[in-house]
Amino acid sequence: MKKNKIKMFIIGTVTGFINGLLGSGGGTIIVPTMERILKIETHKAHATAIAVIFPISFISAMIYIKNQNIEWVSTGYITIGGVIGGFIGAKLLNKFSSKWLHRIFGLVMIITGVRMVFS
Repeated sequence: MKKNKIKMFIIGTVTGFINGLLGSGGGTIIVPTMERILKIETHKAHATAIAVIFPISFISAMIYIKNQNIEWVSTGYITIGGVIGGFIGAKLLNKFSSKWLHRIFGLVMIITGVRMVFS
């Protein structure tokens, strides 16, 4: 168990660093590492990643606010949409098999990566 605690701490540290630096990391790092390194079931890995993102993002947001790096109008509208989308996504999580969650997650990661490289 101690070995897993060390792994979890390292995963959290890397995720927090990437989240603070790039505004991403929860799903992109936590989900695959929880599944492959910690051997956590897919649905639990996705749900846990969302739970972990909140405190990590809160800390990062406080620093961004302090440094006046927030675009407040966009934040409001995106938050409203995000809350609606988050509710729907959380309700639908258990409707998809692990196989389909992997496919959807992988496709989103590929599309996002390609767009970032070429934009």
